[in-house]
Amino acid sequence: MKALNARPAWLALATHYAQIGSTHLRDLFAADPERGTRFVLEAAGLYLDYSKNRISGETIGLLASLARDCDLYERIAAMFRGELINTTEQRAVLHTALRAPACEQLWVGGVDVVAQVHCVLDRMSIFSEQIRSGTWCGHTGKPIRHVINIGIGGSDLGPVMAYDALKHYSQRNLEMKFVSNVDGTALAEATHGLKAEQTLFIICSKSFHTQETLTNALAARAWSLSQLGDEASVVRHFVAISTNTEATAAFGIAPEQTFPLWDWVGGRYSMASAIGLSTMIAIGPARFRDMLAGMRAMDEHFLHAPIERNMPVMMGLLAIWNNDFLGASTQAILPYEQYLSRFPAYLQQLTMESNGKHVTCDGAAVGCDTSPVVWGEPGTNGQHSFYQLLHQGTRLVPCDFIGFAHSLIPCQGDDRFFDNQHDLLMANLIAASEALAFGKTASELYAEGTEEALVPHRVVGGNRPSNTLLAMRLSPHTLGALVALYEHSVFTQGVIWDIDSFDQWGVEFGKVLAGLVLAELTESEHVALAHDSSTNALIRKYRHLQ
Repeated sequence: MKALNARPAWLALATHYAQIGSTHLRDLFAADPERGTRFVLEAAGLYLDYSKNRISGETIGLLASLARDCDLYERIAAMFRGELINTTEQRAVLHTALRAPACEQLWVGGVDVVAQVHCVLDRMSIFSEQIRSGTWCGHTGKPIRHVINIGIGGSDLGPVMAYDALKHYSQRNLEMKFVSNVDGTALAEATHGLKAEQTLFIICSKSFHTQETLTNALAARAWSLSQLGDEASVVRHFVAISTNTEATAAFGIAPEQTFPLWDWVGGRYSMASAIGLSTMIAIGPARFRDMLAGMRAMDEHFLHAPIERNMPVMMGLLAIWNNDFLGASTQAILPYEQYLSRFPAYLQQLTMESNGKHVTCDGAAVGCDTSPVVWGEPGTNGQHSFYQLLHQGTRLVPCDFIGFAHSLIPCQGDDRFFDNQHDLLMANLIAASEALAFGKTASELYAEGTEEALVPHRVVGGNRPSNTLLAMRLSPHTLGALVALYEHSVFTQGVIWDIDSFDQWGVEFGKVLAGLVLAELTESEHVALAHDSSTNALIRKYRHLQ
């Protein structure tokens, strides 16, 4: 296969960039008065304004040609059909099946996976309602009031993000906590002051061998038994999300309290699966299914909309343009919604674990930069933290702004003070995207009477690209649509780079080394070490400090 940067469509974009690369957004908007309403898309309740990217209509046409040249739509269809597009692990990639309606069928390996999904969803619903209603009691007969999700990676980032995002809709007499770090402090703080007789642990590990998760699970088991004193109590206070029923049974978890996963669900794509049990307990089965419906609406749009009108595809192609042609190595996610405070961290894993790859599917060097570094904070906090760099720094950082027309904060009668506060929040969002795009020139500063010595310091260059996503309000449906939007945008980028967005061999390599070092940390100081001089010295220093 011809290297990406040798394809005619890529070379055409490179030529186009040489022509348009120095054009300022001020000039692009001046030349097209309708630009702000022309470069927009709507799908699944989301409105995308991408007019503040450094693009023209020709850019969009060339990006669409690149997508067609890379067989994007065939790759999309192959994913939805359940083909083995995770080539290095020979697995299907079917997170989209997790939100398919029960009336559909999708046969993979002789099994209707949609039927399997809905069987698990029904079991989750029954269990969630038992916890929420108080009919599920702990070992001493008291209802559960604290739920602690133990997982790592996608088994933590998805659930904790979803819980924070949808906390407005949660049942407030149930306290939800999340533990991922193998640092014992995390579990100690999560359990501090709790009564084991009213605490339920959800252990999320597909293999039930993940070192960090199993270590925390065993510590949680010991903590629970230290209060309850009876091995039989484990069955009332622990449930598992896993495929390894033998290991969960040995742990003491009943088979009916083990909810399965499938190898076609990657961790960072799993929040719609049984990994989302904590989310369902918090917001209830009906709202959880609303979230799935939002994902499904974006799935349908992604599968059927033409390239130029396809929101995830367009966001993915713009990311390619910003990353590989404008040279932007990072991307900021800036939700102007406190409930989405963990959304940037969730997208860090989704994007960087998926597309942080250096070779194509057939093992050749990619030949260009792949995943940007994703980071961010909710507005307006970021404005008083890192926006200085966004506006006047030497690095180009494309930004995604996310906002909502209505706040979820309840108003009391005719007192609309919370709405006014929300207006201030959204004014900051809109102004931030405007300032990044257009900046402030020296001539404008002189016209305002700015002291000459200060003019260079106050010039804001502008021409910084951004997308703005708006929705009516943050609901389960909206959150589902947002998650699916970014999932499919990431996949689009992976297709263009011809990388496998669904494996993570770098992570696996780190786990293997950690296992080797762990054994050596606890061995005798006289045991020979065979690492490099730095690693050997660190192991010896740790032993000495202990």
